[in-house]
Amino acid sequence: MLEILRTSILSMRDYAWNDPIFSDHGRLYIMPYIRRDMLMMENQIPLSVLEKLLTVENEESPQKNMNFIIWLILQFYHPDTNNINPEGKSLHVLDVFRKSKLHGADPSRKPKKADPSSIPKILNQLLSSCFGTRRDSNDKIVRSATELREAGIKITKSATKCLKDITFDRGILKLPPIVVDDVAGTMFRNLIAFERFHVGAGNEVTAYVFFMDSIINDSEDVKLLHSGEIIQNALGSDKAVADLFNSLSRDAALELNSSPSTVHNMVTSYCKNRWPRWRAKLTETYFTNPWAFISFIAAIFLFALTTTQTGYSISDYYRR
Repeated sequence: MLEILRTSILSMRDYAWNDPIFSDHGRLYIMPYIRRDMLMMENQIPLSVLEKLLTVENEESPQKNMNFIIWLILQFYHPDTNNINPEGKSLHVLDVFRKSKLHGADPSRKPKKADPSSIPKILNQLLSSCFGTRRDSNDKIVRSATELREAGIKITKSATKCLKDITFDRGILKLPPIVVDDVAGTMFRNLIAFERFHVGAGNEVTAYVFFMDSIINDSEDVKLLHSGEIIQNALGSDKAVADLFNSLSRDAALELNSSPSTVHNMVTSYCKNRWPRWRAKLTETYFTNPWAFISFIAAIFLFALTTTQTGYSISDYYRR
């Protein structure tokens, strides 16, 4: 693992041209599978083992070697990012990778705590959105990105790629951009498993998957999120992306005081207001097409002329 990390980042060229792993052939055809397999729970090696091996080799301080290993891991998975600095002690590669996916959100924005009296309502909403059931027939649950757009909510991408960076304010829902490829399913399943098996690790990745599952029902929702540059579809099929998110949250549990569940409640409350829905319908009908817009303006102008003419006729009648 150390050699894979070092040769991938530092471009060491002391291997034979036909080496099955460390040659150019291996980097092109084998390394993507190794990169995926290194995120599996069953393949995790404690970083302390790698640190001791490196300390024996170079006789540097343990902390310096540990920082170097973490830097190699971050460069291995995020070669275009240099400002990620995971906080706290990291257990293994999957732990470092998870922290990198949660890095970058605004630290001043903390999730609100759930009011104990509202827990049953929140639970009903989460069950309805994630599992398609309705526990409260009087509470309308908006369950897809398409329905959110029809309700007058604009969905845009967040400023960062941090999975915690989900916000809602004044009818605008912001979601972090993400690339969905062949590795996404393995990545999310192992990150969710890590959160379940480690007490105190948090549930940020699980909450993100639940939220995406609640707003993605079919290929139309994926298409809408793709148009907003939130989902970069590398699977080729919008239906495949929808099926992926719909399957990730099965048999998973979610804490009720997570930030995405708070955003979900804000979105649900906003959708109950009729004016944003009417405004969205008006915009979609008359302002998406230039000819429809011209017809709308002409209709208003004609109505104004008709009203003015009627007013003059009434005024002329009373003068007589």
